[in-house]
Amino acid sequence: MSGIPCALMRGGTSKGALFLADDLPADAAARDDLLLRIMGSPDLRQIDGLGGAHPLTSKVGVVSRSEDDAADIDYLFLQVAVDKPVVSTSQTCGNILAAVAPFAIERSLVPARDGSTVVRVRMVNTGTVAALTVHTPGGEVTYEGDAEISGVPGTASPVEVAVEPPSGALLPTGNPVDRIAGVDATLIDNGMASVLVRAADLGITGDEDPAKLESNADLVARVAEIRAAAFPLMGIAGTPETTTTPKIVLLSEPGEGGAIRTRSFIPFRVHEAIGVLGAASVAAGVSLQGSVAEGLAPAPRADRRIRVEHPTGFLDLMVDPTGETRLLRTARMIMDGRVHPRSPRKEST
Repeated sequence: MSGIPCALMRGGTSKGALFLADDLPADAAARDDLLLRIMGSPDLRQIDGLGGAHPLTSKVGVVSRSEDDAADIDYLFLQVAVDKPVVSTSQTCGNILAAVAPFAIERSLVPARDGSTVVRVRMVNTGTVAALTVHTPGGEVTYEGDAEISGVPGTASPVEVAVEPPSGALLPTGNPVDRIAGVDATLIDNGMASVLVRAADLGITGDEDPAKLESNADLVARVAEIRAAAFPLMGIAGTPETTTTPKIVLLSEPGEGGAIRTRSFIPFRVHEAIGVLGAASVAAGVSLQGSVAEGLAPAPRADRRIRVEHPTGFLDLMVDPTGETRLLRTARMIMDGRVHPRSPRKEST
Protein backbone atom coordinates (compact mmCIF):
# COMPACT_ATOMS: atom_id res chain seq x y z
CA MET A 1 0.00 0.00 0.00
CA SER A 2 1.68 3.22 -1.18
CA GLY A 3 -0.46 5.73 0.71
CA ILE A 4 -1.56 9.24 -0.29
CA PRO A 5 0.68 12.34 -0.31
CA CYS A 6 -0.30 14.49 2.68
CA ALA A 7 1.07 17.26 4.86
CA LEU A 8 -0.01 17.59 8.47
CA MET A 9 0.18 21.30 9.30
CA ARG A 10 -0.74 23.74 11.98
CA GLY A 11 -2.40 26.88 10.72
CA GLY A 12 -3.08 29.51 13.36
CA THR A 13 -4.82 27.76 16.26
CA SER A 14 -5.99 24.79 14.18
CA LYS A 15 -4.34 21.67 12.81
CA GLY A 16 -5.25 19.68 9.74
CA ALA A 17 -4.29 17.48 6.83
CA LEU A 18 -3.49 19.23 3.54
CA PHE A 19 -3.77 17.57 0.15
CA LEU A 20 -3.43 18.45 -3.51
CA ALA A 21 -6.80 18.04 -5.19
CA ASP A 22 -5.28 15.69 -7.75
CA ASP A 23 -4.31 13.27 -4.97
CA LEU A 24 -7.93 12.79 -3.84
CA PRO A 25 -10.96 11.31 -5.66
CA ALA A 26 -12.81 13.82 -7.83
CA ASP A 27 -16.15 12.35 -6.73
CA ALA A 28 -17.25 14.14 -3.53
CA ALA A 29 -18.78 11.06 -1.89
CA ALA A 30 -15.66 8.97 -2.52
CA ARG A 31 -13.45 11.82 -1.32
CA ASP A 32 -15.43 12.23 1.92
CA ASP A 33 -15.38 8.49 2.62
CA LEU A 34 -11.61 8.50 2.18
CA LEU A 35 -11.14 11.53 4.45
CA LEU A 36 -13.20 9.93 7.21
CA ARG A 37 -10.89 6.91 7.07
CA ILE A 38 -7.79 9.11 6.99
CA MET A 39 -8.86 11.21 9.97
CA GLY A 40 -10.19 8.26 11.99
CA SER A 41 -13.87 9.27 12.14
CA PRO A 42 -16.36 8.48 13.51
CA ASP A 43 -14.60 7.80 16.80
CA LEU A 44 -14.34 10.08 19.84
CA ARG A 45 -10.59 9.39 20.06
CA GLN A 46 -9.95 9.22 16.31
CA ILE A 47 -7.47 6.59 17.42
CA ASP A 48 -7.08 5.06 13.95
CA GLY A 49 -6.37 8.25 12.03
CA LEU A 50 -4.73 11.67 11.91
CA GLY A 51 -7.49 13.53 13.77
CA GLY A 52 -6.83 14.88 17.25
CA ALA A 53 -10.26 14.14 18.80
CA HIS A 54 -11.41 17.79 18.60
CA PRO A 55 -13.00 19.88 15.82
CA LEU A 56 -9.96 22.17 15.82
CA THR A 57 -7.67 19.24 14.96
CA SER A 58 -9.97 17.38 12.57
CA LYS A 59 -9.70 19.65 9.55
CA VAL A 60 -8.73 19.18 5.92
CA GLY A 61 -7.57 21.61 3.23
CA VAL A 62 -7.62 20.67 -0.46
CA VAL A 63 -5.46 22.83 -2.71
CA SER A 64 -5.18 23.26 -6.47
CA ARG A 65 -4.13 25.86 -9.02
CA SER A 66 -6.90 28.37 -9.57
CA GLU A 67 -8.53 29.15 -12.88
CA ASP A 68 -9.74 32.43 -11.37
CA ASP A 69 -7.59 35.34 -12.59
CA ALA A 70 -7.91 36.94 -9.14
CA ALA A 71 -6.19 34.05 -7.38
CA ASP A 72 -3.14 31.79 -7.60
CA ILE A 73 -4.67 28.79 -5.86
CA ASP A 74 -8.04 27.41 -4.82
CA TYR A 75 -8.54 26.20 -1.25
CA LEU A 76 -11.45 23.96 -0.32
CA PHE A 77 -11.95 23.49 3.41
CA LEU A 78 -13.58 20.37 4.84
CA GLN A 79 -14.56 19.94 8.48
CA VAL A 80 -14.41 16.27 9.39
CA ALA A 81 -16.72 15.47 12.29
CA VAL A 82 -15.07 13.58 15.13
CA ASP A 83 -17.94 11.39 16.31
CA LYS A 84 -20.14 11.25 13.20
CA PRO A 85 -19.51 10.09 9.61
CA VAL A 86 -19.92 13.67 8.37
CA VAL A 87 -17.65 15.81 6.20
CA SER A 88 -18.92 19.37 5.81
CA THR A 89 -18.07 22.06 3.25
CA SER A 90 -20.55 24.54 4.77
CA GLN A 91 -17.84 26.91 6.00
CA THR A 92 -14.25 27.87 5.35
CA CYS A 93 -11.46 28.13 7.94
CA GLY A 94 -9.24 31.17 8.27
CA ASN A 95 -6.74 29.41 10.54
CA ILE A 96 -6.05 26.56 8.11
CA LEU A 97 -5.93 29.28 5.43
CA ALA A 98 -2.63 30.39 7.00
CA ALA A 99 -1.14 26.94 6.26
CA VAL A 100 -2.44 26.80 2.70
CA ALA A 101 -0.07 29.44 1.32
CA PRO A 102 3.21 27.84 2.49
CA PHE A 103 1.84 24.43 1.45
CA ALA A 104 1.18 25.75 -2.07
CA ILE A 105 4.76 27.04 -2.29
CA GLU A 106 6.15 23.75 -0.95
CA ARG A 107 4.17 21.88 -3.62
CA SER A 108 5.46 24.22 -6.38
CA LEU A 109 2.01 25.59 -7.20
CA VAL A 110 3.34 29.11 -6.59
CA PRO A 111 6.97 30.11 -7.28
CA ALA A 112 8.81 31.46 -4.25
CA ARG A 113 10.55 34.82 -4.33
CA ASP A 114 13.64 35.69 -2.34
CA GLY A 115 12.46 37.45 0.81
CA SER A 116 8.71 37.08 0.81
CA THR A 117 6.05 35.61 -1.47
CA VAL A 118 2.44 36.73 -1.82
CA VAL A 119 -0.04 33.94 -2.48
CA ARG A 120 -3.58 34.90 -3.52
CA VAL A 121 -6.03 32.27 -2.33
CA ARG A 122 -9.62 31.78 -3.41
CA MET A 123 -11.60 30.16 -0.62
CA VAL A 124 -13.81 27.82 -2.62
CA ASN A 125 -16.40 27.44 0.15
CA THR A 126 -17.26 31.15 0.09
CA GLY A 127 -15.66 32.61 -3.03
CA THR A 128 -13.72 35.15 -0.92
CA VAL A 129 -10.14 35.94 -1.92
CA ALA A 130 -7.30 36.47 0.54
CA ALA A 131 -3.70 37.58 -0.03
CA LEU A 132 -1.17 35.86 2.23
CA THR A 133 2.43 36.96 2.58
CA VAL A 134 4.83 34.13 3.44
CA HIS A 135 8.47 34.62 4.42
CA THR A 136 10.68 32.89 1.84
CA PRO A 137 14.34 33.85 2.39
CA GLY A 138 16.51 32.47 -0.39
CA GLY A 139 13.37 31.38 -2.24
CA GLU A 140 12.38 28.77 0.34
CA VAL A 141 9.59 28.68 2.91
CA THR A 142 10.78 29.16 6.46
CA TYR A 143 8.74 28.22 9.52
CA GLU A 144 11.27 29.69 11.95
CA GLY A 145 10.61 33.15 13.31
CA ASP A 146 9.77 35.26 16.34
CA ALA A 147 6.05 35.84 15.75
CA GLU A 148 3.75 34.78 18.59
CA ILE A 149 0.00 34.21 18.51
CA SER A 150 -2.25 33.44 21.44
CA GLY A 151 -3.21 29.81 21.81
CA VAL A 152 -0.01 28.43 20.27
CA PRO A 153 3.18 27.79 22.28
CA GLY A 154 6.49 29.14 21.08
CA THR A 155 7.22 31.33 18.07
CA ALA A 156 7.19 30.87 14.30
CA SER A 157 7.49 32.75 11.04
CA PRO A 158 4.63 35.21 10.52
CA VAL A 159 2.02 34.78 7.82
CA GLU A 160 0.35 38.10 7.04
CA VAL A 161 -3.28 37.69 5.95
CA ALA A 162 -5.44 40.22 4.11
CA VAL A 163 -9.01 39.06 3.49
CA GLU A 164 -11.14 40.89 0.95
CA PRO A 165 -14.64 41.83 2.09
CA PRO A 166 -17.24 39.14 1.27
CA SER A 167 -19.54 39.83 -1.66
CA GLY A 168 -22.70 39.00 0.30
CA ALA A 169 -24.63 41.15 2.75
CA LEU A 170 -22.89 41.92 6.04
CA LEU A 171 -26.26 41.76 7.80
CA PRO A 172 -28.38 39.00 6.25
CA THR A 173 -31.60 40.41 7.77
CA GLY A 174 -30.62 44.05 7.22
CA ASN A 175 -30.95 44.73 10.95
CA PRO A 176 -28.19 45.42 13.49
CA VAL A 177 -30.28 43.54 16.08
CA ASP A 178 -32.94 40.86 15.72
CA ARG A 179 -34.96 39.23 18.46
CA ILE A 180 -34.58 35.47 18.04
CA ALA A 181 -35.36 32.63 20.44
CA GLY A 182 -36.08 35.20 23.13
CA VAL A 183 -32.76 37.11 23.00
CA ASP A 184 -31.32 40.07 21.13
CA ALA A 185 -28.79 38.96 18.52
CA THR A 186 -26.72 40.44 15.72
CA LEU A 187 -26.77 38.14 12.70
CA ILE A 188 -23.63 38.99 10.75
CA ASP A 189 -21.35 37.56 8.07
CA ASN A 190 -17.97 39.16 7.48
CA GLY A 191 -16.42 35.93 6.26
CA MET A 192 -18.03 33.58 8.79
CA ALA A 193 -21.78 33.46 9.34
CA SER A 194 -22.14 34.27 13.04
CA VAL A 195 -24.76 35.09 15.63
CA LEU A 196 -23.53 37.52 18.28
CA VAL A 197 -25.28 37.36 21.64
CA ARG A 198 -24.53 39.07 24.95
CA ALA A 199 -23.23 36.48 27.41
CA ALA A 200 -25.20 38.11 30.21
CA ASP A 201 -28.45 37.52 28.31
CA LEU A 202 -27.76 33.78 28.66
CA GLY A 203 -26.99 34.03 32.36
CA ILE A 204 -23.18 33.78 32.22
CA THR A 205 -20.36 36.25 32.72
CA GLY A 206 -18.47 35.41 29.51
CA ASP A 207 -15.13 34.67 31.16
CA GLU A 208 -15.84 30.96 31.77
CA ASP A 209 -13.44 28.41 30.33
CA PRO A 210 -14.66 26.25 27.41
CA ALA A 211 -15.07 23.06 29.46
CA LYS A 212 -17.35 24.81 31.96
CA LEU A 213 -19.54 26.18 29.17
CA GLU A 214 -19.73 22.80 27.41
CA SER A 215 -20.82 21.13 30.67
CA ASN A 216 -23.66 23.64 31.18
CA ALA A 217 -26.54 21.63 29.70
CA ASP A 218 -29.04 24.50 29.93
CA LEU A 219 -26.66 26.87 28.14
CA VAL A 220 -25.86 24.33 25.42
CA ALA A 221 -29.58 23.82 24.83
CA ARG A 222 -30.20 27.59 24.59
CA VAL A 223 -27.32 28.00 22.14
CA ALA A 224 -28.79 25.22 19.98
CA GLU A 225 -32.20 26.91 20.09
CA ILE A 226 -30.75 30.26 19.03
CA ARG A 227 -28.75 28.64 16.26
CA ALA A 228 -31.79 26.80 14.88
CA ALA A 229 -33.79 30.04 14.88
CA ALA A 230 -31.04 31.83 12.94
CA PHE A 231 -30.95 29.32 10.06
CA PRO A 232 -33.92 30.61 8.03
CA LEU A 233 -33.12 34.25 8.83
CA MET A 234 -29.57 33.91 7.51
CA GLY A 235 -30.54 31.83 4.48
CA ILE A 236 -28.24 28.97 5.43
CA ALA A 237 -28.82 25.71 3.59
CA GLY A 238 -28.81 22.34 5.31
CA THR A 239 -29.75 21.52 8.87
CA PRO A 240 -28.28 22.49 12.26
CA GLU A 241 -27.05 18.90 12.63
CA THR A 242 -25.09 18.72 9.37
CA THR A 243 -24.02 22.33 8.80
CA THR A 244 -21.31 23.98 10.90
CA THR A 245 -22.54 27.56 10.47
CA PRO A 246 -23.67 29.85 11.90
CA LYS A 247 -21.33 30.08 14.86
CA ILE A 248 -22.80 31.42 18.10
CA VAL A 249 -20.45 33.93 19.72
CA LEU A 250 -21.10 35.09 23.28
CA LEU A 251 -19.88 38.64 23.93
CA SER A 252 -18.96 40.37 27.17
CA GLU A 253 -16.94 43.36 28.34
CA PRO A 254 -13.20 42.91 27.74
CA GLY A 255 -11.11 41.85 30.70
CA GLU A 256 -7.58 42.34 29.34
CA GLY A 257 -7.67 45.71 27.62
CA GLY A 258 -9.14 44.48 24.33
CA ALA A 259 -12.23 45.58 22.44
CA ILE A 260 -14.50 42.65 23.34
CA ARG A 261 -14.35 39.27 25.05
CA THR A 262 -15.67 36.20 23.23
CA ARG A 263 -16.68 32.60 23.75
CA SER A 264 -17.47 30.84 20.47
CA PHE A 265 -19.59 27.72 19.95
CA ILE A 266 -18.27 26.03 16.76
CA PRO A 267 -21.09 24.93 16.74
CA PHE A 268 -21.28 22.29 19.48
CA ARG A 269 -17.87 22.55 21.16
CA VAL A 270 -16.45 25.82 22.48
CA HIS A 271 -13.41 27.19 20.65
CA GLU A 272 -10.21 27.27 22.72
CA ALA A 273 -9.43 30.53 20.92
CA ILE A 274 -11.49 31.97 18.05
CA GLY A 275 -11.59 31.35 14.32
CA VAL A 276 -9.95 33.97 12.10
CA LEU A 277 -13.06 34.68 10.06
CA GLY A 278 -15.25 34.36 13.13
CA ALA A 279 -13.11 37.10 14.69
CA ALA A 280 -13.55 39.15 11.51
CA SER A 281 -17.32 38.92 11.92
CA VAL A 282 -17.01 39.88 15.60
CA ALA A 283 -14.84 42.85 14.66
CA ALA A 284 -17.43 44.00 12.14
CA GLY A 285 -20.10 43.68 14.83
CA VAL A 286 -18.03 45.74 17.28
CA SER A 287 -17.71 48.45 14.61
CA LEU A 288 -21.43 48.42 13.84
CA GLN A 289 -23.61 51.03 15.49
CA GLY A 290 -26.63 49.49 17.23
CA SER A 291 -25.27 45.93 17.41
CA VAL A 292 -25.39 43.81 20.57
CA ALA A 293 -21.73 44.77 21.13
CA GLU A 294 -22.74 48.37 21.77
CA GLY A 295 -22.20 49.21 25.41
CA LEU A 296 -19.76 46.32 25.88
CA ALA A 297 -16.90 47.50 23.68
CA PRO A 298 -14.92 50.70 24.31
CA ALA A 299 -14.78 53.47 21.72
CA PRO A 300 -13.01 52.44 18.48
CA ARG A 301 -9.26 53.06 18.32
CA ALA A 302 -7.92 55.66 15.91
CA ASP A 303 -5.68 53.05 14.26
CA ARG A 304 -8.72 50.77 13.60
CA ARG A 305 -7.15 47.88 15.50
CA ILE A 306 -9.70 45.65 17.16
CA ARG A 307 -8.40 43.24 19.79
CA VAL A 308 -10.77 40.28 20.20
CA GLU A 309 -10.20 38.46 23.49
CA HIS A 310 -10.73 34.68 23.63
CA PRO A 311 -10.11 31.87 26.17
CA THR A 312 -6.37 31.59 25.50
CA GLY A 313 -5.48 35.20 24.72
CA PHE A 314 -6.40 37.58 21.93
CA LEU A 315 -6.48 38.15 18.18
CA ASP A 316 -5.72 41.57 16.72
CA LEU A 317 -7.46 42.59 13.50
CA MET A 318 -7.39 45.70 11.36
CA VAL A 319 -10.56 46.50 9.42
CA ASP A 320 -10.04 49.26 6.88
CA PRO A 321 -12.78 51.48 5.42
CA THR A 322 -13.18 49.22 2.36
CA GLY A 323 -14.00 46.26 4.60
CA GLU A 324 -10.69 44.44 4.06
CA THR A 325 -9.57 42.61 7.19
CA ARG A 326 -5.87 42.21 7.97
CA LEU A 327 -4.27 40.10 10.67
CA LEU A 328 -1.21 38.07 11.59
CA ARG A 329 -1.10 34.28 11.87
CA THR A 330 1.65 31.67 11.92
CA ALA A 331 1.84 28.20 10.39
CA ARG A 332 4.13 25.21 10.64
CA MET A 333 4.77 22.01 8.75
CA ILE A 334 4.46 19.14 11.25
CA MET A 335 4.72 16.14 8.90
CA ASP A 336 5.13 15.79 5.16
CA GLY A 337 4.81 12.33 3.69
CA ARG A 338 2.17 9.75 2.84
CA VAL A 339 -0.86 8.82 4.90
CA HIS A 340 -2.33 5.33 4.93
CA PRO A 341 -6.11 5.34 5.44
CA ARG A 342 -7.82 2.52 7.25
CA SER A 343 -9.53 -0.04 5.05
CA PRO A 344 -13.15 0.58 3.99
CA ARG A 345 -15.72 -0.88 6.35
CA LYS A 346 -16.95 -4.25 5.17
CA GLU A 347 -20.72 -4.60 5.00
CA SER A 348 -22.13 -7.47 7.04
CA THR A 349 -23.87 -10.20 5.09
